[in-house]
Amino acid sequence: MENLWVQIGNYGFPMVIAFYLLVRVEKKLDDLTAAIHDLAQTLGRTAPG
Repeated sequence: MENLWVQIGNYGFPMVIAFYLLVRVEKKLDDLTAAIHDLAQTLGRTAPG
């Protein structure tokens, strides 16, 4: 039983941290995608032609 707790400690904690960081990065990537889309629209409106 103690070996189970050791394994949870060794693998569970890093998995939780990785999941948390992935969720945060996903939000930032969504924001970056929206900003790039807005930039493309702005450049399209101001392009000569």
